[in-house]
Amino acid sequence: MDLLDDYTLRLVAAGSAVLGATSGVLGSFAYLRRQSLLGDAVSHAALPGIALAFLLTGSKLPLVIMIGAAVAGWLATLAMRLVVARSRVPFDSALGMFLAGFFGLGMVLLSILQKRPSAAQAGLESYLFGQAASLLRRDVVTMAVLAAVAVAALVVLWKEFKVLSFDADFAASLGLPVRRLDGLLTLLLVVAIVIGLQTVGVVLMSAMIVAPAAAARQWSRRLTPMVATAAAIGVLAGVAGSLASSLTPRLPTGPTIVLILSATVALSLAVAPGRGLVWRALRLGRLRRAPEQEPVLMHLYALSLQHREDPEHGHREAVLRTMSPPGADVRGALERLVQQGLARRTEPGLWAPTAVGRREAERVLERESEERR
Repeated sequence: MDLLDDYTLRLVAAGSAVLGATSGVLGSFAYLRRQSLLGDAVSHAALPGIALAFLLTGSKLPLVIMIGAAVAGWLATLAMRLVVARSRVPFDSALGMFLAGFFGLGMVLLSILQKRPSAAQAGLESYLFGQAASLLRRDVVTMAVLAAVAVAALVVLWKEFKVLSFDADFAASLGLPVRRLDGLLTLLLVVAIVIGLQTVGVVLMSAMIVAPAAAARQWSRRLTPMVATAAAIGVLAGVAGSLASSLTPRLPTGPTIVLILSATVALSLAVAPGRGLVWRALRLGRLRRAPEQEPVLMHLYALSLQHREDPEHGHREAVLRTMSPPGADVRGALERLVQQGLARRTEPGLWAPTAVGRREAERVLERESEERR
């Protein structure tokens, strides 16, 4: 059978691609704001919304189910923030409490619905782990429309969301409505979650939010390339998972997509240039084979501590020479540090440690401190 002629496969692949792209784009902001677990709470909190939407309307239309899931997830988010703001309960504790509470309520409602004599509620339990094979054309169209609206809103407010994600206090100082922007960004994240519930389910949806962004962050230091990379990773994982499940009997699509994303994250953590574990091991190996480099790196780090407000401040090679033993090849050590990503030339004749170089210097200090104990 020609896979391209399989109508069901094309629908599943299209729906998974839409989900992957949306999750990658909006999940990047959740990742940068250290709110990745918020996606887990929202996805689990959506379960009672799914059950109540069916209970109130008797309809399993995707738009009805998504609205119910979105309302429940949004209310859970508001409740969590209210508890954190009005009590001494920390955010992670409130998140775990509402995640378990809403998920438990959803399971109870599903159990009640399953005991009803009518068969109309059949299939609602598929939202637990997803059932991508059941996607219809109307489902994919609904997912695409909601995703387009969410991404369009993100593009319109790109600069505001960018400032909010990196420095909320600075955003407030600029006069931006931080609370409203924060609420809107959370709402967009809720939209990204609810469109994927039918494909991967409430249990695995959090991985769709976290994994593409976590993998993309290893390959990029800037927001725009990171978001684009996360979207591409989400699309490729969605399409690859759909193909793999179609070629292998009884292989579920949602878990397969999540496994592919997990493998992508592991690969990125290992081999991503500049950040990967393999690259770090190679840098450390070169550093150990060239012992004169470590003192120069430590001198650069010590000088950077004098400019904490501007850690990228450059320092002259002559200053480094006065700090090094006579005859030391300071220029050669600096060039090799640049090649290894531990230092950089800020201006002609000026040198500064990179963020990786500063972390490496801190590790050297920790190692020496432990050896002295």
